[in-house]
Amino acid sequence: MRRTSLLATAATLAFAVQAAAQDPSAAPAAAPAATAAATAAATAPRPSYDPWGVDLSARDPKVQPGDDFDAYANGGWAARTEIPADQGSAGVGYDVFNLSQDQLRTIIEASAPTSPVGGLYRSFMDEARAEQLDSKPLAADLGRIAAVSSKLDFARLMGRTRGAFGTSVYSLTVEPDPKQPDMNVLYVYQNGLGLPERDYYLTDTFKAQRDAYRAYIERTLANIGYADPAASADAILAFETEIAKVSWPVADRRDIDKTNNPMTLAELRAYAPGFPWAEYLAAAGIARPGRMIVSENSAIKAIAGVYAATPLPTLKAWESFRLAFEASPYLSKRFVDSRFDFIRTLSGAATLRPRWKRAAGLLDNALGEALGHEYVDRYFPASSKAQMNALVANLKAAMANRIWASDWMSPATKAQALLKLERMKVMVGYPDKWRDYSGLRIDPADLYGNVERSAAFEWAYQLGDLYKPVDGGKWGMTPQTVNAYNGGLENKIVFPAGILQPPYFNPAADPAVNYGAIGAVIGHEISHGFDDQGRKIDATGAVRDWWTAEDARRFEAQAAGFGRQYDGYEPVPGMHINGKLTMGENIADLAGVLIALDAYHASLGGRPAPVIDGLTGDQRFFLAFAQAWRGKYRPDSVKQQVASDPHSPDRFRVIGPLRNVDAWYAAWNVPASAKYYLKPEERTRIW
Repeated sequence: MRRTSLLATAATLAFAVQAAAQDPSAAPAAAPAATAAATAAATAPRPSYDPWGVDLSARDPKVQPGDDFDAYANGGWAARTEIPADQGSAGVGYDVFNLSQDQLRTIIEASAPTSPVGGLYRSFMDEARAEQLDSKPLAADLGRIAAVSSKLDFARLMGRTRGAFGTSVYSLTVEPDPKQPDMNVLYVYQNGLGLPERDYYLTDTFKAQRDAYRAYIERTLANIGYADPAASADAILAFETEIAKVSWPVADRRDIDKTNNPMTLAELRAYAPGFPWAEYLAAAGIARPGRMIVSENSAIKAIAGVYAATPLPTLKAWESFRLAFEASPYLSKRFVDSRFDFIRTLSGAATLRPRWKRAAGLLDNALGEALGHEYVDRYFPASSKAQMNALVANLKAAMANRIWASDWMSPATKAQALLKLERMKVMVGYPDKWRDYSGLRIDPADLYGNVERSAAFEWAYQLGDLYKPVDGGKWGMTPQTVNAYNGGLENKIVFPAGILQPPYFNPAADPAVNYGAIGAVIGHEISHGFDDQGRKIDATGAVRDWWTAEDARRFEAQAAGFGRQYDGYEPVPGMHINGKLTMGENIADLAGVLIALDAYHASLGGRPAPVIDGLTGDQRFFLAFAQAWRGKYRPDSVKQQVASDPHSPDRFRVIGPLRNVDAWYAAWNVPASAKYYLKPEERTRIW
C-alpha cells in the first residue's frame, strides 16, 4: 500500500546507491528518486529556459516529431551532453537535483558546528578520523553477531536491526490500514536481498552484476577479518538466491488485491511456521502486535522455511557482511572504495560522488525537515505556493470534467470517482507542522554512532504512530526532494518545494510551459487515484471495489492494450519494458498530459493562444512536457530500472503517452507514415 511517486528510483541510481544506506535498515538500492565545485557536472553551465521557459537549443530539427518526439525535443541536448563520471544518468532530474544540492550546501556549511545539522555534516566530512578509526566502529555490532548462539537469538538480533545497521529477512513498516485507513497498522514485507531485485540472482542478464556482488561479499568479509571469506561468500550468495527464488516479482508487489493480507500474530505463526515471530517483533519494539498486513504472503511463508533450513553460521556471516555493507559509506576509504567497485556495476558510474554531496544525502535523510525549514525560507516564496495551489485547483477541475465526459464509466462509478477527487488533499511546498529533532543526539566526532542513532530515532518515530490514528499532515518526502507523490490510502497529493523549480515549474514562464511541465506532474499524481491500483481505493482511502463490474471490464481492456504498447518498447537491447509492472505510472503519465492540456486550454478563457518563436500554444505545451523528461542513461542503469522499477525509462515517458493523444498529432501534423503513429481506434482512451 506504499505511495506512488513521480520519479523513478533506479533511473537516478548513481546518486541513490552512492548515498548508500542513508537509512541503515533499508534495502541498499532504495532511495528517493530525482537527482559543487568538485565535479565537472557541478561547474557545467545549466540549460537556459529563457525567455519563456523551453530550451530551444535542445531540439534536433532533423528528426520528425512523429518518428521520435523525444529525439525531436531533446536530441540536440543529448548529442552534446556527456553523462558526468559520478552519475548513472544526466538530464532534467539531475539538473534540478544538483541545483538543490548546491542550495542545501549553502545552508549546511553555514550551520553552527554545535547544531545538529552542523555536527552531523562535520562528522561525515572528517575523513581523517574515518581513516584513523578504520573498521573499529563495527567492532561492537560484529561482536553481538558473533555472540549469537541460536536461531531464536538471531531472530531477535534481526528485529533490533530495524533501528540500526544490519538487515533482516523481513521488513517492517507502519502504514495506514487498508480496511480502516484512518488508523495505522504494522506491515510485514519480504526482504533479505542485497542485489536490487530477484532477477539479479536468477537470470543470465545480470550475471556480471551477480559475479561482482559475490566478489564484493568476499572482499568485505576479508576486510572485517572473517575466517574463510571465500567459502562464506559462496554460502551467503546461495542463501540470498534461495530467498530470491521464493520472493515475489516486483510487478506482483504493487497489486493491492494480492498484497492486502491481514493477519493476527497467532494467524501469522500458524501460516508461516519455522520463524519466531513474537520474539522477532518484540526485539523490533513491537511487544504487543495487533492487526498486521502480511504483504507478499506466500513469499513471507517460504522465507520462514528458508530461514529454518539455513545453518546458523551462514546466517551470522550474512548478517556480518550486510552490517559492513550498510556501514561502509561511514568508514575508511578502503570500505568506501570496495563498495563503490561493486555499486558501479549497477549504475555504470565511473567515479564516486564528491564527499560533500554524500554528506548532504545523509543529512537529507537524517534531518530532512530541519534542513527543509531553512530551505523553503530561502528558496520557496509564498507566491510560488499560491501559484501552485491555483494550478492544482485547475488540474482537479480538468480531471472532474474528464470523469464527467467518460463514455465508459457508469453514473454510479462517476459519482464515486468525483467524490474521491473532491476529498483528495493537496500539499504544496512543505508541511504545516515541522518535525522536532531534539531527541536525536549528534556527536561531531562519531559518524557511525550518528547514523545508527538516526536510524533508531526514525524507527521510534514510526512506532509512535503504530495502532494510532493516521496524522494526515505528515509528509513522506522532505521539502527539498525533487519528486512528488500520491499518498495512496491517505488520498492526498504532495508536491515538495524541491521539484518546484525550472524547468518543472517557473513562475515567470509561458503558461503553456508550466502546464506542460508541472501541470502534467500534477495531473499524473491526481490520476494515480484512478489508475489500475488507485481505482481500488475509495474516497476515504479504504481498499474497496467501488466500480461496477462492466466499468472495471472496460477499464481493464483499455489498460491491457496500453500495457501491450509498452511491452513492445526495448530501451536496451534484449530488455523490454514490463507493461504490467509499469502500468500505473504509464496510465498516470498519459492522464497527466490529457488533464494538463485541458487545464491549459481552459486557462485561455476562450482566447487563442499566442504564437511564440513560431510555436503554437499546444506545441510549446508538448515541448515542455518532453523536456521535463529529458534524460540520458548508462545501459546498466536502464537495465536495473527495467528490472525493478514501476516507472518506464524517461524516453518512453515521452513517446508512450503522446502517441495516444489526439492533440499531439494535430499540433505537429503527424502523418500516418510516422514511426510512432497509432490509428485513432488503436489509441488508449482511459481518460
